[in-house]
Amino acid sequence: MITIAAGIVMLGILVFVHELGHFCVAKFCGVKVLKFSLGFGPRLMSKQWGETEYMVCAVPLGGYVQMLGEGGGEQGEAAELTPEEEARSFAKQPVSKRMAIIAAGPAMNLVLPFLILPLAYLIGVNLPAYLEEPPCIGYVIPASEGAEAGFQNGDCILEVGGIPVETWTDTGPALISRAGETLVFKVDRAGRKHELSLAPDNSTLEGLQAIGLLPLQDAVIGGLAPQMPAAVAGLKEGDRILAIGEYTVKSWYDLKEIIQEIGGQETPFRVVRAGEVLTLNLTPRQETAAGSFLIGIAPQQQTLFKQFPLMEAVSAGADRTLEIIDLTLVFIQKLFAGHVSTSNIGGPITVVQIAGQAAQTDVSSILSVLAFLSIQLGILNLLPIPILDGGHLFFNFFELVFRKPLSMRAREIAQQIGLVLLILLMVLAFYNDIVRILGS
Repeated sequence: MITIAAGIVMLGILVFVHELGHFCVAKFCGVKVLKFSLGFGPRLMSKQWGETEYMVCAVPLGGYVQMLGEGGGEQGEAAELTPEEEARSFAKQPVSKRMAIIAAGPAMNLVLPFLILPLAYLIGVNLPAYLEEPPCIGYVIPASEGAEAGFQNGDCILEVGGIPVETWTDTGPALISRAGETLVFKVDRAGRKHELSLAPDNSTLEGLQAIGLLPLQDAVIGGLAPQMPAAVAGLKEGDRILAIGEYTVKSWYDLKEIIQEIGGQETPFRVVRAGEVLTLNLTPRQETAAGSFLIGIAPQQQTLFKQFPLMEAVSAGADRTLEIIDLTLVFIQKLFAGHVSTSNIGGPITVVQIAGQAAQTDVSSILSVLAFLSIQLGILNLLPIPILDGGHLFFNFFELVFRKPLSMRAREIAQQIGLVLLILLMVLAFYNDIVRILGS
């Protein structure tokens, strides 16, 4: 419940920023704003302040700014207005002003990350330590795409699709830019160079982990489940597991296979704690008759805290914003070209989950997720689909080029088509969200 509430609040911030863009530019252009709403549907609360009614509505999946002379209704485009009202009507404004008002919403969403990401870097960000390390593979999941391509434990990736990579962080943009293509990896294996390939219909869009390639992970305990065998036997956070019975443990990924091998037998675990080697006996537990054997431990996640001086934070924030914008545009291009599966589209449930999880971490993570989602919202709204801001910009661009507006009938048909497309997109997004929830 906390995750949902936090996610809705963060989504509300993004909607507020978007609608504030429309509102401010409309006011600057002298257009009368009738309503400013966060959410759709029945009013939860409202207040008339000056000539504008400010509302919070029941469905927190968007918002709107209604202006005089916009759309249908009593005060829409077809309404009879006095000369004074016409001067403040959206429909009677020059095309340039109308386009500025429409574009202001998405523009605010794209500007926001340039403001908040530098703040995140100034405060300092906690990153998984492996992201700054060379992309050397600690474990290849059996029967995964990576295993079938021939990757082995210890391989270090040098190039992805001809793009040199030096860290795990570098691999993400390289994978996205080559989505939908036969992907060739150049790896270093014990000093010798090898080339490994993945077919175009791979899962690399979600990162190397999605194809079964995991980073190095030492067998150090980072968390213990209460009343489970490991905690009962006296294992502690920070213990490094050296061996289980006769099996030597080289990494965290060895543990599952070894624990299943010993089953429900009492077995000595040899660990090092504060420089001292200890041996503790424990018996793995099987929760169900057909389930896996468990001991109740979680890995220690090594993190790297990076804090930037003011000017470096501004530069890093701007660079990261431009990188996300570029990757989002590449993703959309690949999606429309059919190189990326539509299963990668996420809907409001996914957005709320991501935002809610971030809201329970730290300020920098919250700002980073807000920036990411703000860019997605801004670019989505600029797509030339009727009903979205991009569709309205297209209508006005048509008027600018041909010196006359698109006919009311043509716009109505386009709006209906746009509504159908948007509903289909939302159905697909909700379907993907539900599949992800059931799959997890």
